[in-house]
Amino acid sequence: MPYFNLTDSLNLFSKITFRRLLNALKVMGSYQIGKLTGKPVQWGYPISVSFEPTTSCNLRCPECPSGLREFTRPTGMLEKNFFRETIDDIYKDLLYLIFYFQGEPYLNPDFLEMVSYAHQKGIYTATSTNAHYLTDEKAKQTVESGLDRLIISIDGTTQDVYEQYRVGGKLDKVLEGTRNIVKWKKELKSKTPFIFFQFLVVKPNEHQIEEIKKLGKEMGVDQVRFKTAQVYDFENDPNQLIPLNEKYSRYKKDKKGNVKVKSGLSNHCWKLSHANVITWDGLVVPCCFDKDAAHQLGNLQMQSFKQIWNNDNYKQFRKELMTSRKNIDICSNCSEGLKVWED
Repeated sequence: MPYFNLTDSLNLFSKITFRRLLNALKVMGSYQIGKLTGKPVQWGYPISVSFEPTTSCNLRCPECPSGLREFTRPTGMLEKNFFRETIDDIYKDLLYLIFYFQGEPYLNPDFLEMVSYAHQKGIYTATSTNAHYLTDEKAKQTVESGLDRLIISIDGTTQDVYEQYRVGGKLDKVLEGTRNIVKWKKELKSKTPFIFFQFLVVKPNEHQIEEIKKLGKEMGVDQVRFKTAQVYDFENDPNQLIPLNEKYSRYKKDKKGNVKVKSGLSNHCWKLSHANVITWDGLVVPCCFDKDAAHQLGNLQMQSFKQIWNNDNYKQFRKELMTSRKNIDICSNCSEGLKVWED
């Protein structure tokens, strides 16, 4: 069955206003027209936006520029005043806000205050964390902030397997943080956040897929989900991360044994039409695959969000994608269109 939770879905639907619905219909309509005509058409504004709380992280995951400290762009923390100004400009059309791009969100001291501000604007809020900072106090504050979705990254059920990808991480801390958030959700009698374990399937941990499902039930999370791993040098896979089970991989081998991205590279992209990413310092980039902000479409320190969404840089990028998507570097490792089903 697909990933679906009635309570979480109803909560998301409760955030829909007439204006947000109208905006979503404009975006979806323009996307379909663009697919049919082969020409970029963009109506409305993003349905979903990702905001980067910080580039800092306590772990050193092997396929993460934040963990590897390999950014060429500036690093830092999102300032709450800048965040509020941006949200004030876009919240009426925005349905879904993701507090994550690179880094560990809980390292930003103002993170939960920003979540609360977005919650007050009626936006569905989500974040992803390695759970090392979910102390009892932070867990309580998280529930009180109104956060709607909490993704806990847990890539192993034993320390020796977990730390093969989550380098420097402690599984005990993840489980402790999970217990804290589950406890406070119950004690405060809150329906949110919707909590799920996200298991990044890689070769070292794929034998623990059934075990993580059992652990999720034991811990009391709402769901366990599986994510395909991005491997930058997937043709050679130097860290031996691509799983043998292709169901949980975004890659496959062709008849000649060459590794290819499963999704293909059709000249259209739903993600580009309905969402984008804002870095901690205000750079607007196409999507979460542009981790180093190489494709800067605008800067919120210089233009408003709505000006950027329709500026020449955005128009040119949309045109290039619909002309030859395979020639755009960040598209070469894209997982859009892939589905990993829940067992």
